[in-house]
Amino acid sequence: MKPLTLTEVVAAEFAPETTYLNTSSCGLSPRRTVAAVKAAAEQNATGRDTFDFGPVAAARASFARIVGVPEERVAVGTAVSVHVGLIAASLPAGAEVLCPEGDFSSVINPFAVRGDLKMRYVPLEELAESVRPETSLVACSAVQSADGRTADLPAVRAAAAAHGARTLVDATQAAGWFPFDAGLFDYTVTGSYKYLLAPRGTSFLTVTEEAQESLTPIHAGWLAGEDVWGSTYGPVGQLARSARRFDEPPPFVAYAGAEHSLALLEEIGIENVREHDLALAARYREGLVSLGHTPIPGDSVVVSVPGLAHRVDALAAADIAVSVRAGNLRASFHLYNTTADVDRTLDVLAG
Repeated sequence: MKPLTLTEVVAAEFAPETTYLNTSSCGLSPRRTVAAVKAAAEQNATGRDTFDFGPVAAARASFARIVGVPEERVAVGTAVSVHVGLIAASLPAGAEVLCPEGDFSSVINPFAVRGDLKMRYVPLEELAESVRPETSLVACSAVQSADGRTADLPAVRAAAAAHGARTLVDATQAAGWFPFDAGLFDYTVTGSYKYLLAPRGTSFLTVTEEAQESLTPIHAGWLAGEDVWGSTYGPVGQLARSARRFDEPPPFVAYAGAEHSLALLEEIGIENVREHDLALAARYREGLVSLGHTPIPGDSVVVSVPGLAHRVDALAAADIAVSVRAGNLRASFHLYNTTADVDRTLDVLAG
């Protein structure tokens, strides 16, 4: 199959009614995803095929290919915080968890609320050098939600390995544009309704084979059985031998859409998306500098600017969707954006 060009994708799959620069909050749904969700909901109303596991399996396999791991290492779920809570529950009392200051709460809070873990926070730039022998787990986002800064993941991985610590990386702001290899980390978590363009209520957990041995599948219901239809009553006799035993019960309608969103990204190619998105972000950064503003440094599709949060209302009045995070004006670029979107936003900010 000949890969789709980005121009073809935008024309065929997306219909934004605003200048939408807010994918870091929520990605836009492709038309094929909307159609699949509608069809699944309507099918449920008919009483036919209400247990269609096909889209869940297809989404799991597609996500596995996107992040470079076997699908046997992927669990499905509904939210990053639930996946992180599963990992938090596996740590012994007194274990040290090292996190960047100001990282997204869903990555941190499941550990913090336990009350019996040693939480330590350091600046993102000092994360790797702050790993020590007492550290049990390093947890961070690949790309910071607040400002788009990227973690030095190779350095974090090397430091953790040197001290025998495990690694947890949240790829929610990365998967879909960032060259991310989930197989390099003990755990990864990904909310897929942002740059993966899937419906809300879909998320993924990856776990190495070794790390799987230390996790208790506390969400395990009948769907976590090796023989699903043989696990419907009483204690499950045999849990799935793969990471599927860590699945949450999936919302079927949402995964009916996720299957098509992930397939679309595979058709286009993540590298093509990355090149497009970064070019737009670079154009925006250059324009900001020419207007006398200083965006937070980084090579990211997320661009945050201190001192411009007050302009969000003017942008909204011009039908330009951005967001304010940590006091910064945040714009985020994805495959459905164009240079015209960038230039229009800069024109408003210049006014």
